[in-house]
Amino acid sequence: MKKGLIIILAIVIAAVLWGVSVYNGLVTKQESVEKAVGNVQTAYQQRADLIPNLVATVKNYAEYEAGTLTAVVEARAKATSVTLDPSNLTEENMKAFQAAQDEMSGALSRLLVTVEQYPDLKANQNYLDLQSKLEACENTIANARREFNETAKQYNIARRRFPANVIAGMFHFDEMPYFKASEEAQEAPDVKDLFQ
Repeated sequence: MKKGLIIILAIVIAAVLWGVSVYNGLVTKQESVEKAVGNVQTAYQQRADLIPNLVATVKNYAEYEAGTLTAVVEARAKATSVTLDPSNLTEENMKAFQAAQDEMSGALSRLLVTVEQYPDLKANQNYLDLQSKLEACENTIANARREFNETAKQYNIARRRFPANVIAGMFHFDEMPYFKASEEAQEAPDVKDLFQ
């Protein structure tokens, strides 16, 4: 009787230790995803912080582009008001965040196209510095999104593997969504108009 009880107790202890190990592994991966979300938001915030200086610089040269400048400022306000809550990463939240960021990207693109009409502005050192910083921010954003997606993938794989999926289901380790390219990015630009 004693020997059977010891064996059962050893099995229960081994199962508990395994469960704790799996749980802690999932927590570690979840924390990595949350850190990656923070990195993405920081990268987007760096870009948003450049916008006021960029708008002010362009405003000094491009007096007649008030609509474009207003669109950039409004897009910035919207993009900075939408944040991601790492504890509630859902597909809908990711889409809303990405839509706001895409709107700001579009407004910035229109602004940069507008700048092409002002050769003095394109030669302005302050503008060139801001444009260089903006390009660096875009690269940082791309890298942060890529890192987030890789971290989310590792977490999602870990939570779906058997028998870890049992622990994941018991403790509500939900699937993490991924950053996806915008629908506009899915289509190649029509370049035939550029050559007419």
